[in-house]
Amino acid sequence: MLHIVNKSPAQTTALASCLRLAKDGQALLLTEDAVLAATPALAASSGLAAAARRLKVFVLQPDAEARGMAGRLIDGVKAVGYDGFVDLVAEHPTNQTWL
Repeated sequence: MLHIVNKSPAQTTALASCLRLAKDGQALLLTEDAVLAATPALAASSGLAAAARRLKVFVLQPDAEARGMAGRLIDGVKAVGYDGFVDLVAEHPTNQTWL
């Protein structure tokens, strides 16, 4: 399963809910303001640092770049472009967008 989160953990509890319910080995894609959770400043408090050890975590590169976070991602998080986003969706026929 692919989980997609687009809101910052400071805005909503979507990421916390996702991390609580996501199973080991599943994929998580952070887009829009959710990419902020993949930075050292928010990764520990959002729970993403621990989750990156059990989930495959990705951020949408253009969103990270737009927020000045492209070079500031925690270990275990991989940046992908729009083509990578499409590949993730194709690879995971079941997905859940957390609003």
